This record gives sequence, structure tokens and C-alpha cells, in this order.
Amino acid sequence: MARTFYLVCGLACVGLAIVGAVLPILPTVPFLLLAVFCFARSRPEWAERLYRHPRYGPALRQWRDRRAISRRAKVSAVGAMAFSAALTWWLVGWPWAAVASATLLATATWIWTRAE
Repeated sequence: MARTFYLVCGLACVGLAIVGAVLPILPTVPFLLLAVFCFARSRPEWAERLYRHPRYGPALRQWRDRRAISRRAKVSAVGAMAFSAALTWWLVGWPWAAVASATLLATATWIWTRAE
């Protein structure tokens, strides 16, 4: 039963990652990291396929081996968060934008402090 649950969750994460590869507002690699986690518990060979992927495999292996995020990925993520915060302030205003900005600031700080 647990293997089926992890398999379904892994497939859902891969689906969201595919959507994220097309839409700039949805991240790809975090969903692939979740998929690898789920596949490791349901279908380990599928997790290995993701680690060997030519485009996303290096980022996944870098996280697995060193808990590291590349400088390019950090800049992209923090830039997207800054844009989202500015857009939220413009569209929603106080106090919701302050809550969103605080959350994004905490997340950006965590991302920036990871190894490269």
C-alpha cells in the first residue's frame, strides 16, 4: 500500500515538474526532488533514471551528494521570488503582501545559504 502511495505521489510530482518546465512561475527541480524521494521508496530504478537525466540529473545529484544549489539556480530562484513579491505588493497590497514577502524572504535566505 505504501509503495503504491509513493508511486502515485512520484508520478504526480513528475507531472508538476513537466508543467513547471513550460510555465516560468512553477519550479521544476523541487518537484523532481520530491519525485526522486517518492520513487526511491516505490521504484528505485525510476529514481536512478531521474538522476541520469541529461538536463535535470546534475542538479538532482548535486543536491543528493552535497545538499548544494548552483549559483545560477540561486539567482534565478531569488530573482523570481523578488518579482513575485513586487507583483504581490502591486496587486494585493497590505497586509497580505507583507506576509508573502516575509515568507519569500525567509525562503530566499535559506536558498542563498546552501552550498554551491
